[in-house]
Amino acid sequence: MADSSGAEQNLDHQVSQKHADFINDGTNVTKLLCTLCGSTVLLAKKAEYIQKQISLPHMKQKKDSADGDKTEFEELCHYWLVHDMYTFENVGFTKNVGTIKYLTCADCEMGPIGLMDTEKQTDFYIALDRVNHVP
Repeated sequence: MADSSGAEQNLDHQVSQKHADFINDGTNVTKLLCTLCGSTVLLAKKAEYIQKQISLPHMKQKKDSADGDKTEFEELCHYWLVHDMYTFENVGFTKNVGTIKYLTCADCEMGPIGLMDTEKQTDFYIALDRVNHVP
């Protein structure tokens, strides 16, 4: 994670109109679905909207012989925060990468859609741009 202190960062990002349609009173107003298979990841009103700068691996990695198996990351800052893993309808976890476990769709294993830090096992982050939002 880009934030090594573990504290929530107060980023000065404007919530885009695209994201504002999914947020009401700081929670998700829609179900979150896998972008590939359409499985329900999380029901409406189960997560808190936060802004926190976190690096996630790209969902589709380029295979370049010059770079070998170098993983490419992107910085995202709009997340749904869930505090209990049993809140999810359908989520999978990767093996640890350092202290990070990436979250995937449990049905098709598409991801990562978010992450959790194993040192703080009550915070699960789902990137708004990595899931579909459906009423």
